[in-house]
Amino acid sequence: MQFMMIVKHKENQGFPPKELMDAITKLSEESVKAGTLRGNGGLKGTDSGARVVLSQGKVSVLDGPFAESKEIIGGYAQFEMNSKEEAIKSAVEFMELHKKYWPGWEGETEVRQMYGPGDFPCKP
Repeated sequence: MQFMMIVKHKENQGFPPKELMDAITKLSEESVKAGTLRGNGGLKGTDSGARVVLSQGKVSVLDGPFAESKEIIGGYAQFEMNSKEEAIKSAVEFMELHKKYWPGWEGETEVRQMYGPGDFPCKP
């Protein structure tokens, strides 16, 4: 089963401490060796981005930063896991690294199972 882990936090919390980044790198390398990590990355702030919106039949582009953002997506990881429980355990381990190496940081990791080929009806 594939899972997407989405890290969310407040905007402008600063760059993560080196110790945290080193610990995340080690965890990522272990996950790659175990064959569970499919991809991951951290995202810059909304001031470096844009939103492409479809509303009322019109497509528009809004440049960042996005003042109305209460929280932003700070990063993601895609995993192949055996169960939801295994995915949650991995997310807890990741958040424990934040607790240890970035005191005072607050955020969340959302764990969501991804659709697989068998989830869509086949048409003859």
